[in-house]
Amino acid sequence: MKRFTLAGLLLLALAGGALAQAIDDDERPGPVVPTALDAELFYQLILGELTARGDEPAAGYSLILDAARKTNDPALYQRAVDVAFQARSGDGALQAARAWKHAIPDSRDANRYVLQILVALNRVAESAEPLKVEIGLVDAKDRSAVISQVPRVYARVTDKKLAAATVEQALGAYLNEPATGAAAWTAVGRARLAAGDATGAVEAARRAQAINANAEGPALLALDLIDPKLPQAEQVVKRYLEGKPLPELRMGYARALLDAQRYPEASKQLQVITTEKPDYPEAWLVLGTLALQDNHDADAEKSIKRYVELAQAQRSGEERSRGLAQAYLSLSRIAEKRKDFALAGAWLDKIENPQDLVAAQHRRASILARQGRMDEARKLLRSLPERSPEDARAKMMAEVQLLRDAKQYKAAYDVLAQASAKPPFDPDLAYDQAMLAEKIGNMPEMERLLRQVIAAKPDYHHAYNALGYSLAERNLRLPEARELIQKALSYAPDDPFITDSLAWVEFRMGNKAEALRLLDAAYKARPDPDIAAHLGEVLWSSGQRERAIQIWKEGLLQGSDNETLQETLKRLRVKP
Repeated sequence: MKRFTLAGLLLLALAGGALAQAIDDDERPGPVVPTALDAELFYQLILGELTARGDEPAAGYSLILDAARKTNDPALYQRAVDVAFQARSGDGALQAARAWKHAIPDSRDANRYVLQILVALNRVAESAEPLKVEIGLVDAKDRSAVISQVPRVYARVTDKKLAAATVEQALGAYLNEPATGAAAWTAVGRARLAAGDATGAVEAARRAQAINANAEGPALLALDLIDPKLPQAEQVVKRYLEGKPLPELRMGYARALLDAQRYPEASKQLQVITTEKPDYPEAWLVLGTLALQDNHDADAEKSIKRYVELAQAQRSGEERSRGLAQAYLSLSRIAEKRKDFALAGAWLDKIENPQDLVAAQHRRASILARQGRMDEARKLLRSLPERSPEDARAKMMAEVQLLRDAKQYKAAYDVLAQASAKPPFDPDLAYDQAMLAEKIGNMPEMERLLRQVIAAKPDYHHAYNALGYSLAERNLRLPEARELIQKALSYAPDDPFITDSLAWVEFRMGNKAEALRLLDAAYKARPDPDIAAHLGEVLWSSGQRERAIQIWKEGLLQGSDNETLQETLKRLRVKP
């Protein structure tokens, strides 16, 4: 017959019924470990565990909590909390945690349980005191790091404004301390941002930076707040970048500039990164992509090849694989533009990431189309698998782009019209269809589609801009055209192409000085061939012909086959 040692029974009680090592009758027991448990309390624990595992978890919880109070054993208090959680009794768990904290006031574990349970129960206001205690119990050298994690504690609470106020209250003693102020104000800013108080979050970032200009936390917070309506956020980021910033943070600023379509400024930041840290791969890839977008093919190729060199030296991973795939696609595009179709295909052969193989097939189709093999190209695209509605849409849009690039506008329009006819209404498809309707000269259909897009999605600024520009280009209803484009600018105030459209309306209305001012700003923000065409024409008509020719030459370097620029030069009979 088997029997259990005292140690084995203790494990049974405290570990929730785990079977201890069985010992044969003829084995000698190990040394007796001193314990606060007497026989009565010992069996109370066993009963509590068995009851908790049975049909009466509340009764089991009470027995274990009573034992914890009698012994002041932290393990028993924690067990009582766990049993309450298993019984889905948040109030019971809180009662056990508070009893634990009362019995052992300097226990961080007990205090942390109280804090976490209060937050989980959405009793946010009550959590301020245990949060203060938690931070106070941390070693001074670790305090800023712990404070930085505070907003995560409140990530799931429903009342975000109350959470923000609670965080600020709990961190009050640390907000103006040199050692902790930057972290504390950053945590307050994060809580305010979660509560939807962007203005308050920016102010917190500014206060944090005033305490420590080199701290990364305020700059990271400000990066998340960059918006034309909050210029102070960008000022915080720029001030941080004046020191010795992390390249990752400068890269984050470059991404924010890209999102705002501030491409020249983004390019400058990327150039700084590649100069200060030439072995930072991502900066080379994005810099090359921007150069390719601006038709600076030689610069793009140099930057992207540098990225490939650096990325290949890294250990394998999903991010590396996707980055290399993007690089190979871009290098293939450069080779295709040079009509080196064999090299373009060779770059595509290097792509291994399954998620990018579809994009590779799109490029192969483009190569076939550039060789005059359009039927084969379209057949290749249509043969791609469709694992989801998104795949079907991507295939269709790739075919449209293929036809558009080949100037087969009617065929592209027909593909889109067929797709747009299927419900539900898709504003993006309708907008693209409208742009193709313009290309085939069907202006009434273009206007009908754009107004349909605006009705369905009133903040679709591209539709306002396209309709306004179309009217200006045809010299029709110019006051309405201006109103439409100004509406577009209200949604995207920094878009240089919309500024270009407004300038074109002003030019058509005879306001050459205003048109020139707007075009200079747009061209500075984005030296694009379309904008160059308009800026050159306004300069030409204003008698500044030498500068007009210089601008047109720059535009031709950006895109020698740009339709707007070529039409302008032909109409004005200019050969720059």
